[in-house]
Amino acid sequence: MATPLNIGMIGYGFMGRAHSNAYRKVNNFFELKHRPVLKAACARDKDKIQAFADKWGYESVETDWRKLIERKDIDAVDICVPNNLHCEMALAAAAAGKMILCEKPLAMNSAEGAKMVEAVEKAKVANTVWYNYRRVPAVTLTKKLIDEGKLGKIFHYRANFLQDWTISADLPQGGTGLWRLDVAAAGSGVSGDLLAHCIDTAIWLNGSIANLSAMTETFIKERKHTLTGKVEKVGIDDACQFMCRFGNGALGLFESTRYARGHKALYTFEINGEKASIKWDLHDLHRLQYFDHKDEGRLRGWRSIHVTDGDHPYMGNWWVPGLQIGYEHSFVHHVADFLECLAKGEPCQPDFRNALGTQQVLDAILDSAKKGTWVDVNKG
Repeated sequence: MATPLNIGMIGYGFMGRAHSNAYRKVNNFFELKHRPVLKAACARDKDKIQAFADKWGYESVETDWRKLIERKDIDAVDICVPNNLHCEMALAAAAAGKMILCEKPLAMNSAEGAKMVEAVEKAKVANTVWYNYRRVPAVTLTKKLIDEGKLGKIFHYRANFLQDWTISADLPQGGTGLWRLDVAAAGSGVSGDLLAHCIDTAIWLNGSIANLSAMTETFIKERKHTLTGKVEKVGIDDACQFMCRFGNGALGLFESTRYARGHKALYTFEINGEKASIKWDLHDLHRLQYFDHKDEGRLRGWRSIHVTDGDHPYMGNWWVPGLQIGYEHSFVHHVADFLECLAKGEPCQPDFRNALGTQQVLDAILDSAKKGTWVDVNKG
């Protein structure tokens, strides 16, 4: 019988739901030595967190995250709160000897992230950051193909993440649901919220980013703040574009915005190598577009790979070939990998140290945009 692993969830929003769903499903589809138990959920509003706990099956609730972390019946702390709270909570959880699963980005900046890395490594607690797109089967298959040398030397990596939900000037900033527009809570805008996913995937697939040149824009300069009721300056980036050089010599182009009419969550990447190219689109997440130059000339062209067969990453745990899965399953896969790594005594990637690499790129983006120059990515 699987060993119980008691989960303490801090937060109950969109990601709280996604993670809770993953904890509930993972042992139904994966053979694992540990079984997540939804032990406690925590938030400041007692009524709201109780309703969340009742809906998802948490055994108890807390309104003080420090009490949750101090509880002896909590094995792992899941941090699903705004970015400005990640560091303090992670440091406390590490000091209490708890495993930590933290939402992305790791922190507000690299300085905070470095403190978090030091804390978990000193405490020797298992840790991971929820960059879930690595675990979409088609994306994981991309990693395998690259590692097998199918693409050969990589020349280009381009990615974008486009949304359109903040275009209205009447939309306020701050508070529940809108903290991503408040620089004090988020630290940055689309760079940390959207591009962070693109950067993590890119580093995982193609290696480290050496230097970059970025530009950002805040289209609406002032918005009413939900918490103060006053019109205040907007400090986050509404749009960001950057070009970069990877450590392996490849060139990169990245774009993110919340001002692209018609796009709710368009995340795509394309990788061009000497032997082959790959394209992926979140809106068609179970398909991988693949071009292989060694194909016979008269038949050469882009092919569409339906990533649903049992020999595709993760898919042998789900349905029969041809029946696809969706967005929420990437979180199930992350939990499965975390539990498998825990049983083996191995780090689950991206761990805090690995995620710090993405944080350093995010810092370089804001630094470059402010200076208007190329900057090196700090690997310190």
